[in-house]
Parts: sequence; C-alpha cells; structure tokens
Amino acid sequence: MVVQGGGEDAVGEEILVTVRAVLRGEVMMAPSVVRRLVERFVLPAAPPEQKGRLERLTERERDVPALVARGLSNGEIAARLHLGETTVKTHLGHVLGKLELRDRVQAVVFAYESGLVRVGA
Repeated sequence: MVVQGGGEDAVGEEILVTVRAVLRGEVMMAPSVVRRLVERFVLPAAPPEQKGRLERLTERERDVPALVARGLSNGEIAARLHLGETTVKTHLGHVLGKLELRDRVQAVVFAYESGLVRVGA
C-alpha cells in the first residue's frame, strides 16, 4: 500500500519494506529500542576505578570533559557554561591533572568510559 500525496510516498514505501522484511522472518525494531539495547548490553558499565576517578572532579570540572567529548571547542564550552575561555582552559588543565590524562583525546575517552557521556545522548 503506497500512500499518495506530498512526501508521503516514502512513508508508504518504508511500510512495504518493513512488511516484506517481517514476512521473510527478519526482526524489525524501532531505533529507540535498538539504542536502549546497545546501551544496556553492548556498552560496558563504567569500571569502579573509573567512577572513583570521576569523583576527584568538581561538578564544574565534570561539565568540561563532557562538553569536550561532544566535540565542542574551548570557546563553545565557554559560551555554553557562561565562562571565559581562559577559565575553561584552566578547568580542562585541572581535569587532565587530576585524572592523569595527557590531552583532550584522553579526556574524551575517559568521558565515555566513565559514563560521564553516553553514546547518542
């Protein structure tokens, strides 16, 4: 069944593709269900030592690597947190020191491994 009208043909085609896939025995799941399954069963829980390291940071210091992990620059983080760019650099320096990290890349990895940032969140 193809629904006629402005832009709705694609929706009808998607329905046909889904119905045909189910008839072939394939399993179809909503993207939100797939995301929850991946988060629960594929992404590992943060190891206890990572959570312990996370506790070394102040709340503001936690904000900075979380935003770094989302790809924001120091200037963008400063605007988001209503801080000066120099203050963001200072916070990031404290984070790197407290967590014994070398650079922003390690801060991003830590943010994901510790659960500070979740994939797709």
